[in-house]
Amino acid sequence: MQTIKLKSVVNSDGIVQLKVPRELANQELELIVVYQPIETNSMLTPAEALGYPADFFEKTAGAWQGEALTRGEQGICDERQW
Repeated sequence: MQTIKLKSVVNSDGIVQLKVPRELANQELELIVVYQPIETNSMLTPAEALGYPADFFEKTAGAWQGEALTRGEQGICDERQW
C-alpha cells in the first residue's frame, strides 16, 4: 500500500477530481479517501499566519547590505554507523 497526499477542491456539484502520478496510469487501484477540510482565514496572509507582519518578506528580501556572505570550510563529517 502506498500513500499519496493530494489537495483538491470539491466543485458545486460535489465532484472531486483526483490527479495521480503518471506512473499509475493504466492500472487498477483500490482507493481509500480520508478527507479533512482545510481551514483558511482569508483575512491573514501566509506571513501573518506564521506570526510575521504582513509586509515582512517584502521589506526584508534582498535587504542585506553588508559584506558578501560566504560559506566557510565545513570540516570533516563524522562517519555514521547505519
